[in-house]
Amino acid sequence: MELIHFLLEFLKDPLTTLQGFLAEYDKLTYALLFLVIFVETGLIVMPLLPGDSLLFAVGLLAATTGQLNVAFVIPLLIFAALLGDNVNYFVGRRFSEYVKSKEKILFLKREYITQTEEFYIKHGPKAVIIARFMPIIRTIAPFVAGAASMKYRTYITFCFVGAVLWVTSITMIGYLLGNNEFVKANFEKVVLGIVFVSILPMLWGIVKVKFFNNKA
Repeated sequence: MELIHFLLEFLKDPLTTLQGFLAEYDKLTYALLFLVIFVETGLIVMPLLPGDSLLFAVGLLAATTGQLNVAFVIPLLIFAALLGDNVNYFVGRRFSEYVKSKEKILFLKREYITQTEEFYIKHGPKAVIIARFMPIIRTIAPFVAGAASMKYRTYITFCFVGAVLWVTSITMIGYLLGNNEFVKANFEKVVLGIVFVSILPMLWGIVKVKFFNNKA
């Protein structure tokens, strides 16, 4: 029950929860951060864990408390994201035929595989980078890339670029704005703004499909 309560609090308010964990467990916080990023990117059944908000909170706490070393935590979380993506990719590749034989597994529909294959064909490997900045989609994308049989060399190259850009940019934004009083007082609003910017490409894609393609 305590674990469930902790996870719910973590989802609701990652900054406060992380502050409490950092105060009580200090260096073990690095292990927690690694685990959360790994699970969020590596397990397709856990797409709702905080990603963007967690990275922003990490940067903010590194700037304001000094208990987190930003030069250490950024490479650590890049590695966690890459490891999670690789697990997700190879699980998708291993079970691709099984997934394609089913109409739906959990919330993953067979049509998602087809649509993602078409998306990769249309946009190329850059789709891997774009997906990294989109909540929930970044959890599904590696699995679908594996299931869609994207070449691993191509996938891992763009996966690495995406992980570096994602972790570094959002963590450093939090770090640079960490001492800003407005940001500290309006953490949730700032994070929502970051998430909104992250999903703009997806929203634009939906608008194009819904309105422009129909007109055509």
